[in-house]
Amino acid sequence: MRILLSNDDGYRAPGLVMLAEKLRSIAEVTLVAPERNRSGASNSLTLDRPLRLHEFAQDSYALDGTPADCVNLALTGMLEKRPDLVIAGINAGENLGEDVLYSGTVAAAMEGALLGYPALAISLAFQGETADYAEAAEVVCRLVAQFKMSPLPAGKLVNINVPTGARCQGHLVTRLGRRHRDAQSVRQLDPKNRPVYWIGAIGSPGFDAGPGTDFHAIANHYVSITPLQTDLTAFTQMEDMDNWLNPGTPISK
Repeated sequence: MRILLSNDDGYRAPGLVMLAEKLRSIAEVTLVAPERNRSGASNSLTLDRPLRLHEFAQDSYALDGTPADCVNLALTGMLEKRPDLVIAGINAGENLGEDVLYSGTVAAAMEGALLGYPALAISLAFQGETADYAEAAEVVCRLVAQFKMSPLPAGKLVNINVPTGARCQGHLVTRLGRRHRDAQSVRQLDPKNRPVYWIGAIGSPGFDAGPGTDFHAIANHYVSITPLQTDLTAFTQMEDMDNWLNPGTPISK
């Protein structure tokens, strides 16, 4: 079995290093990851300059681009053999709710899905603790074993968050919850007394964090497994939009 592995925390990130080691005991792994931390890069591609790739270990490469660049380059111009599965992670921190819209980890997996490969995004949910990626790596290895027995279809995208700090209670298939967007941007002054700004921290969970959500699963020490889709069309709103544009004219079926 062949796996393409990437992340958004950079090629030296401990979560990636551990996952690569574990996966290489059960599969053929090619690692292509950003040369520096690109958290929050989302699905951006580098289109205004060429990309530089260097091999830092056998079948392991660092790219001076985004997470999506890494997966796109690997799948469209680098790998001689097609992978069976694309995996991104293990991310240092959760990717729950609206996080998936900003996450470079999810974006790397999504790029694989957009190019027709089954893909997993893996994140470790921890706050104020030393990250221990061992359990998350074991979760991924079990999922890979399941994939070997029953492969996911091409283009399938799954977002997986693993709890830490307490014994894992199992796994739950979840939907995305929603955060309170309560964090404000931070204004500071540089040494020349000019204003600079930091984007605020993510909001706290709570707007929609009840049973069935990814937030609820993690809070109760379950692995959260959320199937995602790349089609953002709001199908239930299409008729309302047509009526707004053409009052009295129903949408064509």
